[in-house]
Amino acid sequence: MLWLSSVRLPATEGRWRVGVDQQQRISSLQPLAEGCEAAGDNWHGDWLSPMGVDLQINGGLGLAFPELQPEDLPQLLKLLDHLWQDGVEAIAPTLVTCSMADLRQALVVLREAREQHQAGRCRLLGAHLEGPFLAEARRGAHPREHLATPSVEQLERRISGFESEIALVTLAPELKGADTVIARLRQRGIVVSLGHSEANESQAAQAFAQGVGMLTHAFNAMPGLHHRAPGPVAAAALHGRVHLGLIADGVHVAPAMAVLLQRLLPEQVVLVSDALAPYGLSDGIHRWDARALIVKNGSCRLEDGTLAGVTLPLLEGVRRLAGWGGNADQAIAAATLRPRRVLGEASSAAELLLGEPLAHTLRWSDRSGALQWQWAA
Repeated sequence: MLWLSSVRLPATEGRWRVGVDQQQRISSLQPLAEGCEAAGDNWHGDWLSPMGVDLQINGGLGLAFPELQPEDLPQLLKLLDHLWQDGVEAIAPTLVTCSMADLRQALVVLREAREQHQAGRCRLLGAHLEGPFLAEARRGAHPREHLATPSVEQLERRISGFESEIALVTLAPELKGADTVIARLRQRGIVVSLGHSEANESQAAQAFAQGVGMLTHAFNAMPGLHHRAPGPVAAAALHGRVHLGLIADGVHVAPAMAVLLQRLLPEQVVLVSDALAPYGLSDGIHRWDARALIVKNGSCRLEDGTLAGVTLPLLEGVRRLAGWGGNADQAIAAATLRPRRVLGEASSAAELLLGEPLAHTLRWSDRSGALQWQWAA
């Protein structure tokens, strides 16, 4: 048995001793008494965590998930391998507002890719449908022509036959008919997130009471946090059990506001990448449907300046949030533990790590003055 000592686990008190068996799997996790120096490889307080989980990623390596065709399957598998190398264990492939035919075709291709999963490759969770039930005034880069009025009929036309392959749906809960869609989605165990919405504090609070459990890219495409108009971010904070998706690139949300959000709601912040098709490619001009997408320093904008997403890896958001003065421990948890909470996984870090190959876990260190990650083995 190999022992690792003085190890921290994200969102977990104290330091731990971790046992690794001859098959290089984590077979024991033991809390250390305060001040105890147990024998073993001393990690000096470095963190051991599961890999990341990204609940909002729109594509990569030139592929946009809503545009997937059967011939894209090899490139999709290559993207999943790339994500694994970037420390991401699983994703909810995000399908932004598109035509019904394109949506259903993409779900077919994602199903085929799911069936070809293998060890050492990022896993496809259920899809995240970001739209089409969005507020037109807050649609951002979503094409207006494919927005739809919420109804159970419109929902069924899109997801019939794929119900078990949808993990998350983003919608504007203040729209007429949204309450019936929320109820149907919750009956099926699908997480509902408020996003691209004009909802005020009261409307957001009502949505949370109906079972909406998350904000999609908090602060973006929704009313802000104003002292006389608190909006959905305040409603989520007061509710206490609603998760807030945060894009920690420093552009979508100013660093000071991202750190403030983490300090106010450390158990509720969930880091997402919101990465688009050029993720894994160089900066420059790329294509998004028929539109040009300008990528500069990891940020994506349409030609009219509309902010559209990023090309940064999920774990880069952890590093940036910690570097801005955020809590490193909570930042790690926000990308590795809390996305799992959104989808109903209540296990602690220790429970998630037990039985995992050490090579499939991450080691985080801030001893150099900046948080960095590497493979644990």
